[in-house]
Amino acid sequence: MMDTDSRSGFNRASRTFHNLKPPLQLPPPNATISAATYTLSLRRNSLWPDSVTALIDSATGYRLSYAEFVERVETLATNLTSILKLSKGDTALVLSPNLLQVPILCFALLSIGVIVSPQNPLATRSEITHIFHLSKPVIVFAATSVAAKIHGFPNHRLGTVLLDSPEFDSLMKIRRTSGIGALPQVSQSDVAAILYSSGTTGNMKGVMLTHRNLTAVATGFDAVRLKRKQPAVFLYTMPFFHVYGFTFCLRAMVLSDTVVILERFGLRGMLAAVGRFRVTHLAVVPPLVVAMSKDGVTDGYDLRSLEGISCGGAPLGKETAKSFKSKFQGVAIVQGYGLTESTAAIVRSMSPEEITPDGATGKLLAGVEARIVNPNTGEAMFPGEVGELWIRGPTIMKGYTGDPEATLATLVEGWLRTGDLCYFDNEGFLYVVDRVAPAELEGLLQSHPEINDAAVIPYPDEEAGQVPMAFVVRKPLSSLGEAEIIDFVAKQVAPYKKIRSVAFIDSIPKNAAGKILRKDLNKIALQKSFSRL
Repeated sequence: MMDTDSRSGFNRASRTFHNLKPPLQLPPPNATISAATYTLSLRRNSLWPDSVTALIDSATGYRLSYAEFVERVETLATNLTSILKLSKGDTALVLSPNLLQVPILCFALLSIGVIVSPQNPLATRSEITHIFHLSKPVIVFAATSVAAKIHGFPNHRLGTVLLDSPEFDSLMKIRRTSGIGALPQVSQSDVAAILYSSGTTGNMKGVMLTHRNLTAVATGFDAVRLKRKQPAVFLYTMPFFHVYGFTFCLRAMVLSDTVVILERFGLRGMLAAVGRFRVTHLAVVPPLVVAMSKDGVTDGYDLRSLEGISCGGAPLGKETAKSFKSKFQGVAIVQGYGLTESTAAIVRSMSPEEITPDGATGKLLAGVEARIVNPNTGEAMFPGEVGELWIRGPTIMKGYTGDPEATLATLVEGWLRTGDLCYFDNEGFLYVVDRVAPAELEGLLQSHPEINDAAVIPYPDEEAGQVPMAFVVRKPLSSLGEAEIIDFVAKQVAPYKKIRSVAFIDSIPKNAAGKILRKDLNKIALQKSFSRL
């Protein structure tokens, strides 16, 4: 491409960063094929037979081969249409921890054009109410342990199905009608899944991902298939309801990975499972990398099979990465950057020659273009300059369900505004400088009767990478304390959204247009941190 730098992929004429990888070989945009059917078809490129283990329940040791997995998907798909009367375009809410049944269910739903809507089983009732309003599910698939949370919701006409029940087991194993039957005609542009994100513009939103988005993700995994003597054995610590876990299920199917499932995560249980099942790769978040790097934590566990870890969900600190590499020499760390709105990663280090410099998250994946845009002027910027990251490509969401205003604010002429301040270096590596504060938490804080104003920033944390920190302006005569504010928020949001620290100030610094001056808040936060040392 003319005027495109061969190292960074930056085109000076368009001020756009291009990936430097071969283009993705996607089916035609008007193809009538579901993401599930297409993903299953990519297994033809696998070196491994269908007898390879697909899923392992770490609690029981139960194993399911790929042949059995596919058979259960097809049987369940048939029964979902013939018995439960699910139709293309319906939405199914999935409320469950990581169970072996969940990926089977998701593939079955996708194959018949039913929209998959997985949600955090730790969500509060008010959050679930909001989700019902957004996605309007006609049926709920829930684990017995959390089914009580949806008791009394009248809107799902087909009721609730318990995933860990004999009835659901029968739906997966016993085909009630002869033959598979013709699957619905699913278009690439049809919505495949609604995943939930705080987004870049406020409250929790339903992110509509199309079959095309998921097809592109699966094709991306197929394009970087590595030669191995044996299938990789992945232990998933992240939940299937998160875009990280959701897309890794596609990865497993494409690459014939063996997936070890932990229903209830615990560090000791995870470490024991690595040795028991000869795990080669871990899919983790930064706190686990921190924990594993500490002296004595992994003593007594057999981790010799470990080859690499995939780390996502939050930035991984430089010192943490260095400590891990020092302790686990020869175990590769692959970091990635992405959003729910981009169907997970759009930046990752994919090969040995792309060893990521300290602080960087990797290079653009195949099919992805990016711009760094000045938030004040809207002007596209150059390598080394910090601005808002805009991205486009085949994995960018269709929009937010039921929220056209937020969609218009986030999708601009095909570009997704990430809300993250970033820059690319001259080698094409992306660096994330800051993440926009969650307006959902700010709105929640401002609803408190003793709070006049509030702002939230992401604050560096050794274990989590970043945690929410609140700045609060109390009303006159209020004696509201930090613990009360933390508790107030905690009762209304899922655990990962909790405020971890509070600073009380006289006023929130803002510019003439009323925009919060977050750099000033960062300075205050830094002073607070030093005062605690």
